[in-house]
Amino acid sequence: MNRAKPLHGSIEEDFRARTPGSARLFARACAVIPAGLTHDSRAALPYPVCAARAQGPRKWDVDGNEYVDYFGGHGALLLGHSHPAVVEAVQRQMPLGTHWGASHALEVQWAELVQRLIPSAERVRFTASGTEASLLALRLARAFTGKPKIVRFVGHFHGWHDEVVAGAMSHFDGSAPAGIAPAALEQSIVLPDGDLSRVTDTLGTREDIAAVIVEPSGASWGQVPLPAGLLASLRQLTHERGIVLIFDEVITGFRWSRGGAQARYGITPDLSVLAKILAGGLPGGAVAGARAIMEQLDAAAAKAAGREKIGHQGTFNANPLCAAAAVAALGLVETSDACARAEASAEALRQGLRKLLVEEGVPWGVYGESSVFIVFPNPKGLPIDPASFDPVALGFEGIKGARDPHLINRLRLALLTEGVDIMGGPGGMVSATHGPQEVAQTLQAFRSALRRLKAEGDIRWP
Repeated sequence: MNRAKPLHGSIEEDFRARTPGSARLFARACAVIPAGLTHDSRAALPYPVCAARAQGPRKWDVDGNEYVDYFGGHGALLLGHSHPAVVEAVQRQMPLGTHWGASHALEVQWAELVQRLIPSAERVRFTASGTEASLLALRLARAFTGKPKIVRFVGHFHGWHDEVVAGAMSHFDGSAPAGIAPAALEQSIVLPDGDLSRVTDTLGTREDIAAVIVEPSGASWGQVPLPAGLLASLRQLTHERGIVLIFDEVITGFRWSRGGAQARYGITPDLSVLAKILAGGLPGGAVAGARAIMEQLDAAAAKAAGREKIGHQGTFNANPLCAAAAVAALGLVETSDACARAEASAEALRQGLRKLLVEEGVPWGVYGESSVFIVFPNPKGLPIDPASFDPVALGFEGIKGARDPHLINRLRLALLTEGVDIMGGPGGMVSATHGPQEVAQTLQAFRSALRRLKAEGDIRWP
């Protein structure tokens, strides 16, 4: 491992000095891959680190630098990197076949695990990704209700298919992003985040709404938490009006609890969109939900109900390798205290970060639920007390609408030079393998990063 002492140049100078291999690999990538990236959230200036291996709560880049990792496979790795049970399951499956083009026992075991864990899962259908699962859930809802419109909320991310892109990561005014036909947006009603009165008015005055889809954590894995009681109100309103309620649990599923956010909050939707932890760190998604809705995918059941069967293909649905990893991972979620351990470490980290901000005199906020932590870097200089910061009071405009990409990038860069890799929230996902050592190292790195950002003028408070 490479734990060289700081070089005491600027943050960027230190980063460049530590990561020449990443710089070279990124230059090669730019010659063949647009922007040198395969996922927008991996963007960083002057360039991203390129990983070489990972184990448990840590990963190493191509230059040998070691990082406490809070990307966690974009939230897919509740059990940490390369969990022995998952590795063994995939290795066992590999020589037996990677794609049989046939039904198999592992997909049945996988579906049975989902059914036991997720309250809404009377039936389960697998896809190759969360985006595909989101698309399928909306199709199921429209077919079931015979209505065209979908209600969703600004800032809530439901994948990158055309009708859910506007207002999720950009174009918060609802206008069409580049490459998206305006007609694709016409069946999607984007409401202000967390505004129950608007939801009530919209559902109460329209007869063309098939579904309401929501991240039960609040926008973008909880960066903008929902007001208390909103989910329960959504459940009541949709039930009364025969509207399908969809929880997008791509992040929260198997993380907020074994049974996801719906089990944690005691609110069961009609359909759930699942991915990430679902497949044990390999590609995979699913829609899980009420039997009457899901059986529109069953030719015999659809015919008996007087409905047209919904077509659904997908070359890599329930791929045997993914299913093997999933069965191993979800088996551990079901039988171990993985969720509780991850949450305990995240809470220790959140508490430590708040204390650190108070000690350093930096009026930022730290919050998050379950096993995530989120840092609010207060780009507008609001009078914030880190010890009592309430993100709900700021709402969408105050948090996600006020993002400062430059400051977030600088924070990430400073932390990388201190051996910590966070997501661009800024914040991160904590695994069951993060423990007191990782929490202590992360707090030390944050303190050093804040002091360096102060010294270089990125933080202007004393």
